[in-house]
Amino acid sequence: MTPSRAKMALWRRTAVIFLSGALGSAAATAGRAHAHPDNPPSPDTVGTIAGDSISVQGPISVEFMNGQSRTVLRSGSDVQVKSGQAHIDLVEGGNITICGPAHFSLLKSGGALTIALDSGTIHAHVEGQPMLTIYTAQIQAHPVSIGGGAQDTLVGLDAAGTMCVRANRGAVRIEQQLTGQSLLIPQAGDVSIADGQLETLQTISGHCVCELQVTAKPPAVVTEVSALASSEELKKKAAGPKPVPTTDPPAHAAAPSEPVYQVFMPPLQYDAKAKVEQEYDPQLIVLVRRARVRPTLIFQGKVEGDALVAQTAPPPAPPKAEPAAKKQDEDTTWNRVRTFFHKLWSPSS
Repeated sequence: MTPSRAKMALWRRTAVIFLSGALGSAAATAGRAHAHPDNPPSPDTVGTIAGDSISVQGPISVEFMNGQSRTVLRSGSDVQVKSGQAHIDLVEGGNITICGPAHFSLLKSGGALTIALDSGTIHAHVEGQPMLTIYTAQIQAHPVSIGGGAQDTLVGLDAAGTMCVRANRGAVRIEQQLTGQSLLIPQAGDVSIADGQLETLQTISGHCVCELQVTAKPPAVVTEVSALASSEELKKKAAGPKPVPTTDPPAHAAAPSEPVYQVFMPPLQYDAKAKVEQEYDPQLIVLVRRARVRPTLIFQGKVEGDALVAQTAPPPAPPKAEPAAKKQDEDTTWNRVRTFFHKLWSPSS
């Protein structure tokens, strides 16, 4: 064998060994990814979380099961529920429902789980384990089991600092962190605490609400196969009563009588190179008013009753004109002479 052929054979054996090792490593990694859910969880694992709008920061991990990914919360995880609800399935078997907007962090040590609640409402259902404690800025709440039964507790904190606690199953012990004052809320108790002061505790029913929203199951799809009608079905259909067609015209929706206004504006322009954007001319804005003109009302018919006759006054008679003869007599010669002698023999002369 020549040296070149020996080098070529050695290179092929090296490549086969490298590819075999790479494929084996990939198969082992994939096997560990799929077999991870079957492995026992680590002591700091809290549970898996699911929600429509959530944000998780801190130590988390992702598991794959049946082609789906799940987010696993661990001790130190910081969770923010922006809207809607989120659901946590605890590794011990319980569950926690969070109603947003909410913000909290988780800390797990041994068999104790601590929830530092900053805002929002949580509904915790625990079957014995883990030992749950809910902290706020001034109050801590610790569910207490009755007779070893389950614990079902609601704790909420709004933006104004008002805290609500409801014990559905079991009792809840609340303690003021600054003064150390504590009291026990019995089962079925529903209280409200303002500004973290136990002196302001009030019994208010229905203040704490955070129920799991169950989505409606979509109806099952039913497939129907059509077939030709038999001769007996055709005879029954022909012998049956026929529907009477209705002649009533369909009712049309009445047109709106109010005027409709429309504003037409010129398109806005933007020039990235211009220092000052040019404003549009207000004179180019057009206002259009659309109104429905009512038709003229015309009444047809006959008016019954006695007719009223209007009495009209006769026009006034024209003034009588003086006879022209009298006017002519005044201007005669005799009247002029009499007037002359009257002035001549009068005492004033």
